[in-house]
Amino acid sequence: MDLRVMGLESPLFHTLHHMRDLSDDAAGDKAYNAPTRSYVRDAKAMAATPADVKEYPKSYALEVDMPGLKSGDIKVQVEDDNVLVISGERKREEEKEGGKYLRMERRVGKFMRKFVLPENANTDAISAVCQDGVLSVTVHKLPPPQPKKPRTIEVKVA
Repeated sequence: MDLRVMGLESPLFHTLHHMRDLSDDAAGDKAYNAPTRSYVRDAKAMAATPADVKEYPKSYALEVDMPGLKSGDIKVQVEDDNVLVISGERKREEEKEGGKYLRMERRVGKFMRKFVLPENANTDAISAVCQDGVLSVTVHKLPPPQPKKPRTIEVKVA
Protein backbone atom coordinates (compact mmCIF):
# COMPACT_ATOMS: atom_id res chain seq x y z
CA MET A 1 0.00 0.00 0.00
CA ASP A 2 1.37 3.38 -0.93
CA LEU A 3 1.08 5.71 2.06
CA ARG A 4 1.56 8.78 -0.10
CA VAL A 5 -1.82 8.18 -1.72
CA MET A 6 -3.53 8.62 1.65
CA GLY A 7 -1.85 11.98 2.14
CA LEU A 8 0.66 10.73 4.71
CA GLU A 9 3.85 12.30 3.43
CA SER A 10 5.75 12.87 6.65
CA PRO A 11 9.46 11.97 6.75
CA LEU A 12 8.69 9.07 9.09
CA PHE A 13 6.19 7.51 6.69
CA HIS A 14 8.58 8.15 3.81
CA THR A 15 11.35 6.29 5.66
CA LEU A 16 9.04 3.39 6.56
CA HIS A 17 7.89 3.15 2.96
CA HIS A 18 11.50 3.16 1.73
CA MET A 19 12.47 0.45 4.26
CA ARG A 20 9.55 -1.71 3.11
CA ASP A 21 10.72 -1.38 -0.49
CA LEU A 22 14.26 -2.35 0.51
CA SER A 23 13.01 -5.43 2.36
CA ASP A 24 10.99 -6.47 -0.71
CA ASP A 25 14.12 -6.11 -2.85
CA ALA A 26 16.27 -8.05 -0.41
CA ALA A 27 13.65 -10.76 -0.06
CA GLY A 28 14.13 -11.76 -3.52
CA ASP A 29 12.86 -11.88 -6.92
CA LYS A 30 11.96 -8.26 -7.55
CA ALA A 31 15.53 -7.00 -7.87
CA TYR A 32 16.82 -9.95 -9.83
CA ASN A 33 13.97 -10.49 -12.28
CA ALA A 34 13.06 -6.90 -13.07
CA PRO A 35 13.99 -5.79 -16.59
CA THR A 36 16.49 -2.99 -16.92
CA ARG A 37 15.38 0.45 -18.06
CA SER A 38 17.28 0.13 -21.33
CA TYR A 39 15.57 -3.21 -22.03
CA VAL A 40 12.13 -1.68 -21.45
CA ARG A 41 13.00 1.34 -23.62
CA ASP A 42 14.25 -0.91 -26.44
CA ALA A 43 11.20 -3.19 -26.18
CA LYS A 44 8.83 -0.22 -26.48
CA ALA A 45 10.79 1.16 -29.42
CA MET A 46 10.69 -2.22 -31.18
CA ALA A 47 6.99 -2.77 -30.55
CA ALA A 48 6.16 0.62 -32.03
CA THR A 49 8.09 0.00 -35.27
CA PRO A 50 6.13 -2.42 -37.47
CA ALA A 51 7.82 -3.94 -40.51
CA ASP A 52 7.06 -6.19 -43.47
CA VAL A 53 9.58 -8.86 -44.46
CA LYS A 54 9.43 -10.60 -47.83
CA GLU A 55 11.58 -13.35 -49.33
CA TYR A 56 12.45 -13.44 -53.00
CA PRO A 57 14.53 -16.06 -54.84
CA LYS A 58 17.70 -13.94 -54.67
CA SER A 59 17.07 -11.55 -51.75
CA TYR A 60 15.11 -10.57 -48.67
CA ALA A 61 13.21 -7.27 -48.58
CA LEU A 62 12.20 -5.35 -45.48
CA GLU A 63 9.83 -2.39 -45.53
CA VAL A 64 9.37 -0.07 -42.58
CA ASP A 65 7.12 3.01 -42.48
CA MET A 66 9.17 6.11 -41.65
CA PRO A 67 6.87 9.06 -42.35
CA GLY A 68 8.43 12.49 -42.04
CA LEU A 69 11.99 11.26 -41.50
CA LYS A 70 15.05 12.24 -43.46
CA SER A 71 17.69 9.70 -44.40
CA GLY A 72 20.04 11.27 -41.81
CA ASP A 73 17.57 10.38 -39.03
CA ILE A 74 17.67 6.65 -39.89
CA LYS A 75 20.49 4.17 -39.18
CA VAL A 76 20.79 0.72 -40.74
CA GLN A 77 23.51 -1.43 -39.20
CA VAL A 78 24.62 -5.06 -38.98
CA GLU A 79 25.60 -6.32 -35.52
CA ASP A 80 27.19 -9.64 -34.59
CA ASP A 81 27.50 -10.59 -38.29
CA ASN A 82 23.83 -11.61 -38.59
CA VAL A 83 21.58 -9.05 -36.84
CA LEU A 84 20.16 -6.21 -38.94
CA VAL A 85 19.32 -3.17 -36.79
CA ILE A 86 17.15 -0.33 -38.07
CA SER A 87 17.03 2.59 -35.66
CA GLY A 88 16.65 6.33 -35.43
CA GLU A 89 14.75 9.13 -33.81
CA ARG A 90 11.76 11.24 -34.74
CA LYS A 91 12.09 14.62 -33.08
CA ARG A 92 9.27 16.89 -32.07
CA GLU A 93 8.86 19.92 -34.30
CA GLU A 94 9.69 23.19 -32.66
CA GLU A 95 6.62 25.16 -31.77
CA LYS A 96 6.15 28.32 -33.76
CA GLU A 97 5.57 31.53 -31.91
CA GLY A 98 1.96 31.93 -30.89
CA GLY A 99 0.97 28.34 -31.69
CA LYS A 100 0.29 25.54 -29.27
CA TYR A 101 -0.69 21.92 -29.63
CA LEU A 102 -4.34 21.07 -29.04
CA ARG A 103 -3.75 17.40 -29.75
CA MET A 104 -0.50 15.52 -30.30
CA GLU A 105 -0.99 11.99 -31.65
CA ARG A 106 2.02 11.40 -33.87
CA ARG A 107 4.71 9.38 -32.17
CA VAL A 108 8.02 11.07 -31.36
CA GLY A 109 11.13 9.56 -29.86
CA LYS A 110 13.47 6.71 -30.63
CA PHE A 111 12.54 3.70 -32.68
CA MET A 112 14.36 0.45 -33.38
CA ARG A 113 13.88 -2.97 -34.92
CA LYS A 114 16.25 -5.93 -34.90
CA PHE A 115 16.08 -8.78 -37.39
CA VAL A 116 18.15 -11.95 -37.13
CA LEU A 117 19.30 -12.68 -40.66
CA PRO A 118 19.33 -16.24 -42.00
CA GLU A 119 22.61 -18.03 -42.73
CA ASN A 120 22.32 -17.44 -46.47
CA ALA A 121 22.08 -13.63 -46.11
CA ASN A 122 24.99 -11.73 -47.64
CA THR A 123 25.69 -9.05 -45.03
CA ASP A 124 28.16 -7.38 -47.40
CA ALA A 125 25.41 -6.76 -49.98
CA ILE A 126 22.76 -4.74 -48.11
CA SER A 127 21.16 -1.63 -49.56
CA ALA A 128 18.64 0.79 -48.04
CA VAL A 129 16.47 3.41 -49.72
CA CYS A 130 13.94 5.73 -48.07
CA GLN A 131 11.30 7.03 -50.46
CA ASP A 132 7.88 8.56 -49.75
CA GLY A 133 8.18 7.73 -46.04
CA VAL A 134 8.94 4.03 -46.55
CA LEU A 135 12.36 2.56 -45.81
CA SER A 136 13.16 -0.36 -48.11
CA VAL A 137 16.10 -2.55 -47.11
CA THR A 138 17.31 -5.27 -49.48
CA VAL A 139 19.54 -8.07 -48.23
CA HIS A 140 20.90 -10.22 -51.04
CA LYS A 141 21.27 -13.95 -50.57
CA LEU A 142 24.51 -15.86 -50.85
CA PRO A 143 24.61 -18.35 -53.71
CA PRO A 144 23.83 -21.89 -52.59
CA PRO A 145 26.94 -23.90 -51.74
CA GLN A 146 28.24 -26.16 -54.48
CA PRO A 147 27.78 -29.83 -53.70
CA LYS A 148 31.06 -31.53 -52.97
CA LYS A 149 32.22 -33.90 -55.64
CA PRO A 150 33.24 -37.33 -54.46
CA ARG A 151 36.96 -37.79 -54.15
CA THR A 152 38.57 -40.96 -55.37
CA ILE A 153 41.23 -42.44 -53.17
CA GLU A 154 43.81 -44.68 -54.73
CA VAL A 155 44.07 -48.11 -53.19
CA LYS A 156 47.61 -49.44 -52.98
CA VAL A 157 48.52 -53.09 -52.96
CA ALA A 158 50.77 -54.04 -50.06
